[in-house]
Amino acid sequence: MSNPLLSEWTTPFALPPFAAIADDDFEPALDVALSEARANIAAIVDTAEPPDFANTIEALELADEALGRVLSVFFNLSGTDANPKREALQRRFSPLISDYSSEITRNRALFQRVEAIWGARDTLDLTDEQARVLMLTHRSFVRAGACLEGPESERLAEVKSRLATLGTEFTQNIVAEERSWVMDLTDADLAGLPDFLIEAAKAAGDEKQRPGPVITLSRSLIVPFLQFSTRRDLREKAWRAWTSRCANGGETDNRAKVAETLKLRAERARLLGYPDFASFKLETEMAKTPQAAQDLLMQVWEPARAGALADAGHLEEMLHSDGMKGDLQPWDWRYYGEKRRAQEHDLDESALKPYLQLDRMIEAAFACATRLFGIEARPLDGVSLNHPDARAWEIVRNGEHLAVFIGDYFARGSKRSGAWCSALRSQRKLGGDVHPVVINVCNFAKPPEGRPALLSYDDARTLFHEFGHALHQMLSDVTYETISGTSVARDFVELPSQLYEHWLEVPEVLSEFATHAETGAPMPQDMLDRLLAAGTYDMGFKTVEYVASALVDLDFHQGDPATDPMQRQAEVLDRIGMPPAIAMRHATPHFAHVFAGDGYSSGYYSYMWSEVMDADAFEAFIEAGGPFDAGIAAKLEQHVLSAGGSKDAADLYLAFRGKMPGPEALLKGRGLAV
Repeated sequence: MSNPLLSEWTTPFALPPFAAIADDDFEPALDVALSEARANIAAIVDTAEPPDFANTIEALELADEALGRVLSVFFNLSGTDANPKREALQRRFSPLISDYSSEITRNRALFQRVEAIWGARDTLDLTDEQARVLMLTHRSFVRAGACLEGPESERLAEVKSRLATLGTEFTQNIVAEERSWVMDLTDADLAGLPDFLIEAAKAAGDEKQRPGPVITLSRSLIVPFLQFSTRRDLREKAWRAWTSRCANGGETDNRAKVAETLKLRAERARLLGYPDFASFKLETEMAKTPQAAQDLLMQVWEPARAGALADAGHLEEMLHSDGMKGDLQPWDWRYYGEKRRAQEHDLDESALKPYLQLDRMIEAAFACATRLFGIEARPLDGVSLNHPDARAWEIVRNGEHLAVFIGDYFARGSKRSGAWCSALRSQRKLGGDVHPVVINVCNFAKPPEGRPALLSYDDARTLFHEFGHALHQMLSDVTYETISGTSVARDFVELPSQLYEHWLEVPEVLSEFATHAETGAPMPQDMLDRLLAAGTYDMGFKTVEYVASALVDLDFHQGDPATDPMQRQAEVLDRIGMPPAIAMRHATPHFAHVFAGDGYSSGYYSYMWSEVMDADAFEAFIEAGGPFDAGIAAKLEQHVLSAGGSKDAADLYLAFRGKMPGPEALLKGRGLAV
């Protein structure tokens, strides 16, 4: 039988034929795809024709098409539904892929062709897109070490291969710890827990084949447990397990991997002529320098810390009023924070949550996109997807097919934690009009059979956030995959996602789609008003835990690498005056954004950098007359969502807004403005 990964996909919209793909298909498919890619590279180099944009740059764009198809399916499955076979394959594949990448950038004949085209760029009749792709291609070769020779070139390839392996092992260790830890709950342990959480804990127990309800390390379970459990001892147990992931000794301890990763990243930067990894990494981002990123973070840190310390005083008074002695602890914050929110805003999560049904929030995200961009989501039934829990929609506009959108929303032991958006196929026009297939992955608590899935307000915000990323992919309208969709600067990529969160806060959206799971009644107006009024509640805590993580990330990658990352983490937190009752959002041993790969390394600040723009961008809608202003939506699509990386990020934003923003709108939006 032919390998389905290498055959033509005759499925609807050429979706990956997940049902026909076996784990044993991946390795032979990868071998064939790598061989095909190498042959295509050789053909580019061996041609007798002088180098030009078509026979070199465009040929490079298409050289590893089959490889990309195999890997997009594999990494989707290994991230959303891991098993021992897939994990073993991932450990094998990571260095192979890194080695292939190094082969390309170390190919002197290939680089000479790229260099020749780059040198003649002013004499070529290139479109703006082509000029941008040429610049990015040349830059990627140089930054990957194409100008290095001999031992330095060989060493850089070794470093990148080892880093790929470390990133894979780091991720798999997190998944292993999250999969293995459970806290069984007796009837006495359910004190204070609302019905929705008890139901979710029972469903988690069923999935884990435990006799009763359990708490796992899934955020959608552990956060509400910390909010509602009256059992301070169990809150401490759960919090310690959650925050100490991969720092408990044994095979899944990531601390040594972090130290080695930092050392190798520093060596990589020095080989390429940079003083440290942060300087190398941020050169191509909007921030340009680590100092610029740090300056923004510190502008936000001081007011956030002051607000958090003031809030801590209130919460500690509540702790003492309950007869508890001593200081407020990190496992107390969410519990007393929830009680204080109920007192000050008359908001009860257990009363709010039935109005935030997953299905209705998906409808809301779609409906906002319809009003803003004229797209429509049509359910796709009977198609094979990555997991039985996943579902799919065809995205159309004016009756024409734009994309396929897949949502995989529920937590499970085989899925890595967090939420993300990825493309199983990216939009492009080179080699045919290719329409994207985009997937949002979340980790919401799965309800018992026959019950609707209920979200927290933060969950609903996550859903809108990831759909913002999906819109960036699905509305992309460029020729080259190199600049398609989210292929933009890391500190710009969060703009569409964070901007889209604002539409969840639009009163008319919640009025229509926040309906009760049992009665179908809309959220009462007074509850809606109280929910929106509490939008900046506890923002000191949320900002502090995020900014602390971003500052630690930046510090890790500046200067000499830390030989003891945990000591360096403690030193940074001490230096900035971290409030003792708040922990980093992501402690170093499970800081997947930074150590699962290079994606957000030195770049966790990106969310804050993008938030400066998203706050300003939403202001553009309000200034123009409302959140659904058609003219501003058209400008947003033209200059941001459809443009991908076709221009420098700052140029794209200037074309949309006409000016670059300062942090004022961000501080105002977070309720931190002085």
